[in-house]
Amino acid sequence: MECKTGGMVFALVMPLRFHYFGKMETKVALASLAALAHATRLAAFRLLVEAGTEGRVAGEIAEALDVPAATLSFHLRELALAGLVDSEQRGRFVCYRANFAGMNALIEYLTRNCCAGTPGTQCFTNGSDCC
Repeated sequence: MECKTGGMVFALVMPLRFHYFGKMETKVALASLAALAHATRLAAFRLLVEAGTEGRVAGEIAEALDVPAATLSFHLRELALAGLVDSEQRGRFVCYRANFAGMNALIEYLTRNCCAGTPGTQCFTNGSDCC
């Protein structure tokens, strides 16, 4: 990806998160799952999913989870590096929101071969354990 500014071209380095087909790679799935494998990060992510596209500012998240700001910052950074959380500056505050595309890619990766990949088959319906 390139960004043109005033006649100059800058190459933007973006981490490769998906194949060109849009499918998540195993390494990325592992990073996402590892990021969610901590109680504070999982709670923060679930709070942001609940907040929807509006997101929440860091102070609200820290208060809701009863976590010190520095600790929360560390955990939100891990979620961002895993592609599960995005942030944006709002004046003096930083607003965080769940990256729903990243979350949906992880869910798709985890369920890709559900029921042996049979299209149209619904797994786990009516409380059953499998197909």
